[in-house]
Amino acid sequence: MASAAALALPPVARAEEFGSPDLIKAAKAEGKLVYYTANFAEIEQQVINVFNKRFPEIQIEMVRAPGGQLITRVKTEAAAGKLIADVVDHSDRALMQPLEDLFQDYAPPNAADYSKDALISPKFWPRATIAWSIAYNTELVKDPPKSWMDLTKPQYDKMIGQVFAQSGGTTWTRIMFERQVLGEDYWAKQAATHPVLYPSGAPTADALVRGEIAIAPLLYNVIYQKKKDGAPIEIFFPPEGAPVNPYATGIPKTAAHPNAAKLFLNWCLSKEGQTFMIKELGNLTSLKEPPAFPEGFDPKVVKLWYPNFEQYVKLHAAWVADWDKTFGYRQ
Repeated sequence: MASAAALALPPVARAEEFGSPDLIKAAKAEGKLVYYTANFAEIEQQVINVFNKRFPEIQIEMVRAPGGQLITRVKTEAAAGKLIADVVDHSDRALMQPLEDLFQDYAPPNAADYSKDALISPKFWPRATIAWSIAYNTELVKDPPKSWMDLTKPQYDKMIGQVFAQSGGTTWTRIMFERQVLGEDYWAKQAATHPVLYPSGAPTADALVRGEIAIAPLLYNVIYQKKKDGAPIEIFFPPEGAPVNPYATGIPKTAAHPNAAKLFLNWCLSKEGQTFMIKELGNLTSLKEPPAFPEGFDPKVVKLWYPNFEQYVKLHAAWVADWDKTFGYRQ
């Protein structure tokens, strides 16, 4: 009943969830913000569109770049005193952490509602939280896998595609999970099925839809969009666990539109913003009490796996090198 009552509140009353009247007034006066993101532009444009339904007075200029390139751009612009971003959004918390001094302290109105497992700094917040799943093409797979361990079965030889380890933080989360949870020999067993390797989730998902591969571990939010569009795809969260990747999003100290930036992040991190990203984009959330779950996600069954952040940073180089050797990958 409480949620129904909240939904019935008039827009002015509900706007209080996103910041004080003074903040909202100042954000509208600024009228714009520059948003740097490593996420897919099409997905982020959906977020911007919904934000603008609530706050049409604020124009968002999005700059999208792949993870490593985005970090390089932020470093280069900051060193030259020309960082124009008001918000920087990145999927790899380990790449963002060394840049912490460039960012201002920030906390959304509902900061206490967020899980500490997703936080690495008072300057970075999990605007998006995404999880790994397994997807398969229903036109090609009649006896589908039901677990991570099933991806090591000889019957799926040369049918599987996956993103290589060096692609970024989200994939590193997956391969870290594989070694720590599924066993030291999991990579070797999986490599024996001769998977096709891809540079990122987008081409992997496209290959799955086209039938070039039949099965793939994929971030749920990436492949969910394909299924929504009618592709012959089924997706499930394996019983051994779903590796979770919280983003790190922050506001630079040099932000020219700091109030608009805070309002945008406040909305994204609010129950309204998180509910939209869960239901429409296939995200999860780092809120302690999720307002919703993506299609096919049963919280009583699915075990979420958050990487230990200290290990996430410390183990990266050596384990990625091991993975490359196991899969015969050379950049």
